[in-house]
Amino acid sequence: MNQNRSLFAKLADGSLVLQIILGIIAGVVLASFSPSSAESVAFLGNLFVGALKAIAPILVFILVAASIANQKKNTKTNMRPIVVLYLFGTFAAAITAVSMSFLFPTTLVLVSGAQGATPPEGIGEVLNTLLFKVVDNPVNALMTGNYIGILAWGIGLGIALHHASENTKTVFADVSHGVSQMVRFVIRLAPIGIFGLVANTFAATGFEAIAGYAQLLAVLLGSMLIIALIVNPLIVWFKIRRNPYPLVLTCLRESGVTAFFTRSSAANIPVNMALCEKLDLHEDTYSVSIPLGATINMAGAAITITVLTLAAVHTEGVQVDILTAILLSVVAAVSACGASGVAGGSLLLIPLACSLFGISNDVAMQVVAVGFIIGVIQDSAETALNSSTDVLFTAAACESAERQAEI
Repeated sequence: MNQNRSLFAKLADGSLVLQIILGIIAGVVLASFSPSSAESVAFLGNLFVGALKAIAPILVFILVAASIANQKKNTKTNMRPIVVLYLFGTFAAAITAVSMSFLFPTTLVLVSGAQGATPPEGIGEVLNTLLFKVVDNPVNALMTGNYIGILAWGIGLGIALHHASENTKTVFADVSHGVSQMVRFVIRLAPIGIFGLVANTFAATGFEAIAGYAQLLAVLLGSMLIIALIVNPLIVWFKIRRNPYPLVLTCLRESGVTAFFTRSSAANIPVNMALCEKLDLHEDTYSVSIPLGATINMAGAAITITVLTLAAVHTEGVQVDILTAILLSVVAAVSACGASGVAGGSLLLIPLACSLFGISNDVAMQVVAVGFIIGVIQDSAETALNSSTDVLFTAAACESAERQAEI
């Protein structure tokens, strides 16, 4: 009995990243040798993602409200430089995607249908959707995972409680710590959940569904790798003036791996919060910047929108000049920031970008259908880049502020 308990304690205290890697390997092996068994363990992955999605809205709401309410006066939270990094990083991703698309032009054999999705008709509709998300009923926002509304209500409540009594602030702080403890428990279950996700994904699709779109995937993933391993490190080096790769690789390993398999920035918010705590970042900062990043820091989405749009452009034989390409980058960056406010995410914003080149909505929706086909890998890589960059830029801004304070 004591030996069993000791083994459980060792597992609980062991390296989470190593356990996740073992879960991935076990999932691939099971899917390879027994697809039927792999599909039967899919519920483990669904339970894990469901638990993350259930706790994340409450975590964000409570942490943001408690952080602002308990913030000491004249305390800097470094939010302005973090927002600048988020927006600049998203625009840089769009520019990188444009460059890659021109270096390696891709044409598509278009398919029909797009799973009945309805794309937004213009930037105005995207902004209108975002505006109404802000004023959503707080209970409905928590139930539906509307993080724009959750952020707005959390910030508002936090500001209102900033002048409350110390006892009230203490209650919110205690609730915040209690929710954080629940999150830690859920995250410890990640190896089991990812085992179920990987096994089911490989058993159901493997790589056969994306074999016909290898070049498009190569351009997409190549652009994301350039951002993750070259552009982001350069941005971080500019902020912290030291070798950025230890921080970059830590964020990719401990945030990106989980995000890749959950395919949900919202579900990865608790993971990012735990990583920020491990990196000893300022809680008043990351409790706001991480959920905000899940909303507006969308480098992966900007790449997806840009690459698939230019694939449609090359397929239709439309000529693109430099100014139009830059305009596409701006539109893709702005649209990507609004991706979380549009049902269907980044893929449904492709027709909006295609409209810049006079490409019909019918053709654009066929490109969206292609996006759904390669979505098994595209969406996973996009989420991994988006989510890991949230922690990366937050950590860079915090370290830069500490360095300047010491000077």
